[in-house]
Amino acid sequence: MTIRSVHNRLLRVVITIALALLAGPGAAEDGPPVSTAHNLLPGVALDLAQAARTACHDKDFQVTVAVVDRGGVPLAALRDQLAGVFTWDIALAKARTAAGFRQPTLGLARALPDRPELAAIDRMDEVLMVGGGVPVSYEGAVVGAIGVSGAPTQEADHVCAEAAIEALADALMF
Repeated sequence: MTIRSVHNRLLRVVITIALALLAGPGAAEDGPPVSTAHNLLPGVALDLAQAARTACHDKDFQVTVAVVDRGGVPLAALRDQLAGVFTWDIALAKARTAAGFRQPTLGLARALPDRPELAAIDRMDEVLMVGGGVPVSYEGAVVGAIGVSGAPTQEADHVCAEAAIEALADALMF
């Protein structure tokens, strides 16, 4: 176990405790003890992955596409035979980051120079603020995210992810 992974685990514990304390006593008494949240369906996740890969193929890019649910759990992934070995981990990290921050990773990447607090978070395991991760929304709430890796630039990865969401716009409107 590296110092970085120990630091990241400790940071997660501290954040969890802080959030629990912010909820305050009796927070659960104001309503039901559970919440209801929508998640992306696995079939739609696979359709998104295929649409992103098609968008990249149209530009002759060999990529890996990962689609996660709102909590960052993988639902679907496709890797082109010639996509780089690291594209798998990168695509998944981009998708998880987009789902977790509920915003495109390209915007986060561009904000890094002006926001030092993002740079500290970007050093956490499984967080990657590089373009190519895009959240998927339903009724204004993020239900999942798509991550693309392997195109020549982060902007090209982003375009492929956006193209997938656009291709399935009717299905995502439910």
